[in-house]
Amino acid sequence: MTNLNLPGVEPTTDRVLELLAQAKQLAREYRALTGKPLGVTGEVAEFEAARLLELELTPARHAGYDAIRPGDGCRLQIKGRCVLPGARAGQRIGSIDIDKDFDAVLLVLLDEAFDATDIYEADRHAVIAALTALGSKSRNVRGALGIAKFRSIGRRCWSRPTPA
Repeated sequence: MTNLNLPGVEPTTDRVLELLAQAKQLAREYRALTGKPLGVTGEVAEFEAARLLELELTPARHAGYDAIRPGDGCRLQIKGRCVLPGARAGQRIGSIDIDKDFDAVLLVLLDEAFDATDIYEADRHAVIAALTALGSKSRNVRGALGIAKFRSIGRRCWSRPTPA
């Protein structure tokens, strides 16, 4: 298994990955029973990004960013969104606080099983420009970008391999 470089966690992260697998299963069952999300998307997205892009996660509740890319020290805020089959267009990602320190934002898109399908990265300047552009109250007041807008200002940095 990959070492996720978590502060205070032993180099072996097998147990963390086992717990995440259990959390994903619980979230799927909860959604199936209630029709509502359980609220683990953000945590799952952070670990998926760290695992797939070999990032170092920051301690919990770190203001501004969630991970650091070891190669260049880029401070990354991580957002996640579970996109279900047949989901309506216009889904938004969580609020981005542009007053906090970060260099870029990662958007981790998850499928109905909470497995990553794509990861997009947008730099700070593009995110701020999109959030402060005239228009939507969701963008300007709440700091929430739509998935399509984020894709348009960012670049895909990882995509799940298609089965052969």
